[in-house]
Amino acid sequence: MHGRIFRSGYTTSLLPMVRESIISDGDNLQQDAPEGSASQFSADDAQFDEELRPQLLADVVGQHKVVERLQIMLDATRKRSEPLGHLLLDGPPGLGKTTFATVLPRELGVECQITSGPVLKAPKDLLPYLTNAGFGSVLFIDEIHRMPPAVEEFIYPAMEDFRVDITLGEGLNARTINMALQPFTVIGATTRSGMLTAPLRDRFVNRLHLDFYDASELTQIVARNARKLRATINDDAAHEIAKRSRGTPRKANNFLRWTRDYATARKEGHIDSAVVQQAFQMLDVDGIGLEAQDRRYLQALVQIFTGGPAGIQAISHSLDIPPDTLEDEIEPFLLKCGFIQRTPRGRMVTAKALDHLQMAVPTKENQQPRLF
Repeated sequence: MHGRIFRSGYTTSLLPMVRESIISDGDNLQQDAPEGSASQFSADDAQFDEELRPQLLADVVGQHKVVERLQIMLDATRKRSEPLGHLLLDGPPGLGKTTFATVLPRELGVECQITSGPVLKAPKDLLPYLTNAGFGSVLFIDEIHRMPPAVEEFIYPAMEDFRVDITLGEGLNARTINMALQPFTVIGATTRSGMLTAPLRDRFVNRLHLDFYDASELTQIVARNARKLRATINDDAAHEIAKRSRGTPRKANNFLRWTRDYATARKEGHIDSAVVQQAFQMLDVDGIGLEAQDRRYLQALVQIFTGGPAGIQAISHSLDIPPDTLEDEIEPFLLKCGFIQRTPRGRMVTAKALDHLQMAVPTKENQQPRLF
């Protein structure tokens, strides 16, 4: 993904024709995909849903406020014939930050270069992207919060004044060359906007936050992408997949692929509610999207820590899972569902979680007696 360049060689007057071509190409996607086992499947894998991404802004489902604001930005940019203002997209993984970042240059008919924060280890790594940027082109930096401080300082004058300062030589013989750049647009994406420094965050003219999708929007996405994958699915089955996708299109797309593979291998190829139930049972995903690790977390909090409060380090040692994995991958959805609470004393399970798991907090009478 990193270091890619794509060119959008069409103008806005050709957008309807391009849209029809994209839809036609999506309908002709090959169904022959390698069959995978449940143990190899990951609903968070970004590579599987890439070809299902919308190509134009009009094809995006959900995120209505974000789409409306982007459309205004695009219309104003076209009328003024100037580059789009720098844009920062933040939100949890899998909600469409990369999709929006690649849709915008296609809408404007400009080039797009793609890189990521961890790849840019020194200012010299960023220099080729800046010097290759054409007028109005887009430089998309994924996980921009992970850029080193030296690279971050180097990009400031490029974003504000469209120039870079290059130092040649050392000591008394050192001299600085100011290189002018073509006006361009930086689009940054981050899952942790709080880790961005204030100077970097303030240099983005536009900032948009992406929220989780509701089940009806995900149902539309599943039904549309099933047609692209040449799979037959009914509305009930699409809804069953959507409600297990945690409000995330990436998960919905990857669950759709898994269900399609299961239906092809074990059934007649048609995806209905019964097939979805069986496919998710093999993945150990329940009706609201809780996975095995989520249930292990809740069960440990109930059975080992009697419902809490419990510190994240203690839970981490009990489950043999790193604390940052718990905080970044497991707890956000449990908090969203209202299954746990973060308190100053630690994590606590809620009555809603106990009801869903059909468990009760152990009392002193049924706990194992102390040795001393």
